[in-house]
Amino acid sequence: METSGRIATTPDALDFTVENVEKGLHQLYYDPNIENKNLAQKWLMQAQVSPQAWQFCWALLSPDKVPEIQYFGASALHTKISRYWSDIPSDQYETLKTQLFSQIACFSSGSKMVLTRLCVALASLALNTMPEVWPGAVPEMVRVFQEEGGGVDGRARCLALLELLTVLPEEFQTSRMPQYRKGQVRGALGREWGSVCPLLQQLLRQGDSPGAVKSRVLRCLSSWVLLDVPLSESEGLVEDCFTALPDPELFDTAVEAIVNAISQPDSQRYVNTLLKLVPQVLSLQEQLREAVQNGDMETSHGICRIAVALGENHSRALLEQVEHWQGFLALVNMIMFCTGIPGHYPVNETTSSLTLTFWYTLQDDIMSFDCERQAVYLQVYRPVYFQLVDVLLHKAQFPSDQEYASWSSDEKEQFRIYRVDISDTLMYVYEMLGAELLSNLYEKLGRILTNTEQASSWQHTEALLYGFQSIAETIDVNYSDVIPGLIGLLLRININNVQLADTVMFTIGALAEWLADHPVMLSSVLPLVLQALGNPDLSISSVSTLKKICRECKYDLPPYASNIVAVSREVLSKQIHKTSQCMWLMQALGFLLSALHVEEILRNLHSLITPYIQQLEKLADETPNPSNKLAIIHILGLLSNLFTTLDISKQEDESGESTAPPVKTAPLPPGPNPVVVVLQQVFALIQTVLSKWLNDSQVVEAVCAIFEKSVKTLLHDFAPMVSQLSEMLGQMYSTIPQASALDLTRQMVHIFARETDHFPPIKALFDLVTSVTLSIFQQGPRDHPDIVDSFMQLQAQALKRKPDLFLSESLDVKAVFHCGLLSLKFPEAPTVKSTCLFFTELLPRCSDVPPVARVVQENGKLLLQAVLEAIGGGSSRSLMEQFAEVLFSLNKHCFPLLTVWLKEALQAQGFPSTRVTTEQKDTFTQQILRERVNKRRMKDIVKEFTLVCRGLHGTEYAAEYCL
Repeated sequence: METSGRIATTPDALDFTVENVEKGLHQLYYDPNIENKNLAQKWLMQAQVSPQAWQFCWALLSPDKVPEIQYFGASALHTKISRYWSDIPSDQYETLKTQLFSQIACFSSGSKMVLTRLCVALASLALNTMPEVWPGAVPEMVRVFQEEGGGVDGRARCLALLELLTVLPEEFQTSRMPQYRKGQVRGALGREWGSVCPLLQQLLRQGDSPGAVKSRVLRCLSSWVLLDVPLSESEGLVEDCFTALPDPELFDTAVEAIVNAISQPDSQRYVNTLLKLVPQVLSLQEQLREAVQNGDMETSHGICRIAVALGENHSRALLEQVEHWQGFLALVNMIMFCTGIPGHYPVNETTSSLTLTFWYTLQDDIMSFDCERQAVYLQVYRPVYFQLVDVLLHKAQFPSDQEYASWSSDEKEQFRIYRVDISDTLMYVYEMLGAELLSNLYEKLGRILTNTEQASSWQHTEALLYGFQSIAETIDVNYSDVIPGLIGLLLRININNVQLADTVMFTIGALAEWLADHPVMLSSVLPLVLQALGNPDLSISSVSTLKKICRECKYDLPPYASNIVAVSREVLSKQIHKTSQCMWLMQALGFLLSALHVEEILRNLHSLITPYIQQLEKLADETPNPSNKLAIIHILGLLSNLFTTLDISKQEDESGESTAPPVKTAPLPPGPNPVVVVLQQVFALIQTVLSKWLNDSQVVEAVCAIFEKSVKTLLHDFAPMVSQLSEMLGQMYSTIPQASALDLTRQMVHIFARETDHFPPIKALFDLVTSVTLSIFQQGPRDHPDIVDSFMQLQAQALKRKPDLFLSESLDVKAVFHCGLLSLKFPEAPTVKSTCLFFTELLPRCSDVPPVARVVQENGKLLLQAVLEAIGGGSSRSLMEQFAEVLFSLNKHCFPLLTVWLKEALQAQGFPSTRVTTEQKDTFTQQILRERVNKRRMKDIVKEFTLVCRGLHGTEYAAEYCL
């Protein structure tokens, strides 16, 4: 420490005295400078684990110190006992225990946070010494604190004892003891429950016990039941907890204790106890109803938690007690009341969401019985589940427009998630109720839409439709006989509300597959969708629904194509949708156009994209600025998304199953693909745009995305543009190298490198981008990890698809190899992964590509050294599998050389780590050279060796890492 009171940074400043620790704590709590605070915290952490901690921690607990200082002393004690137990001589155990008892007694009337920390320290000592050294730990704790004396009143001693007994199981749960030891201690603690339980019961039943004592008793019970103490042994105490529920001060802790006791996995063995608890839970119904009536959300929430805990954790056990079926059915109905609790979630209530998982569990348990028993249970519970559907749809209803407008955005988002949970539940319930559920919903919807005498709220209509949508989105409803009627009802809905309109749209979207099988209904629903398309409030629902219909029903849409394109064009020109919806709309149009004749595709493409081409021409002439950059990227994005889904090659494959007229299954005419025709027409314009924006990576990415998506969709149909695009890519990359250009080159290599006609331009492009990238490496590649990553992926793809590219005289294979060596040392994990992939593709080519064989023979040892350096600690542990694959490839394809290289590389002292011995290196070498078949085994060997190199072998972390 410095004399000024600041912590010095020099090694000799590690003088861990009481005075210095106090200065450090003052600096941590009161120094306004954040750097000084951090420095103090680091120093104090060192102090806490230092040998001097044994001296200063007791001094810091002195009564004249402030609680913050006392707390640090108690924490230091706990740290030393829990983490450095082996440093404490066994003859000191008794003294340490006595001192801790004494300090706890002193602080029983003092600072609560210091008392808790001291109790945790004594609990840690007990866990380290039971059962051998301190076999009767809990009885002794009880005896010590029941003895009068020391000037501490009985209530304070009682509370201190309860705090100690509470933290004992908690400390066990968080302790880091070996598994065998954990089993021993768990058993010892389980036996101690016999001493704890009567004490807790006595304190809870005493009429004169203060509220604070009873609350601590309930907390203590919560802590112990987590040790899986038998429910039958804590039965009486759990029943006592129910008597504490009417007391508002004890309510929360009593609920926690009951829920924890009921929820323990082992408790299902004690069926008789569970059966006794059912009436106890049912007796809370009056208190629950009063709480709901009075708007007491906390009480209704707590009682619901208890009912759900019993039902959810033990539904099967209780179902099996057939003679008690009425009791369990009453519990199920109580949970139903909680599901349907009045009010809107999450504003008026937060309880109903707790119950949803119960309904899954109960359904699973019923359906898991054999057919005979299942039939009996279904007779009782199918009506319950039909009631559940009504309740859930009621809970899913929106509030009044005025009320909903008053909700915060966070409340609206919680309600949206809640409705998704309800949707998932309805989908699950369908598995039990089947087609009858759809008929039930249809009848209800029909009644409210055809009832002229009594107008229904839009909320009711919307909720029923939401139920349909929830089921139709994931369940095959193609064979349901109510869907035609449903579509008829959709047309009758007076859509005067955004939420209702959204659900109508999503419901139509969910029926897209059904519409593909019943195309006659398209004429009914398409006008609704196209009309909604012009409403910005329905942007997501209308666009996603149109996209689904265009994808699923495209072979039945040609009669409507011109209208869909016209409406979409108008909507896009008005710019009423956000960018992402505009992109979806273009994808929808791509699906739609894919099913048309080529001439029709071209005609529609012309009308659709001409305005954008004209706009792009205008933008290309302007001086670059942020505004026109966004406009250019938007237009290029629209074209990319259109070309992503416009695929006429699938017409012959898919249309054979369609109900469309035979004309649509005619063979494709010869000639260029419509996408290629358009790309050729706009190619010069794109080049003009690039010439002005070549420095902007986002614009270059957008240009490359058009061609990349087109190549992926068209595959070999893209052939007419290979030469043009290769030339443009070469020019782009030579001027300003960008990763997106390399990614597009990789796509081109993947698809066209093996084709004789296209090999020359592909080879020329590959040679050029390789040469340019090598010059980047000469200048220093560290600032371009994205380029390095993409370059390594390109090289790997070339080796995989067309190794002949490495036979080129203009390709410097040795330089590429050395670039790979440099890339292995990059800190970015994706770059290192791509580089490892490059080497695993390169090494097998030693046998058939002479230039590769020469380079590996001359420089392979450098690769091995780089891999060993990474394993030794030079790279992240998460990358060890990739390095293991490189080693495996070296072993498989360069075995004689690897034998020599390994010996030479590992001879170096301290390489690849100072922590490994010569014997460990020899073992590693033998293991590596032996493993030429099992790649998984090679990965395990490397993982184990890297832990040894990093000094982590045998640690708790190592056990997790090697899983």
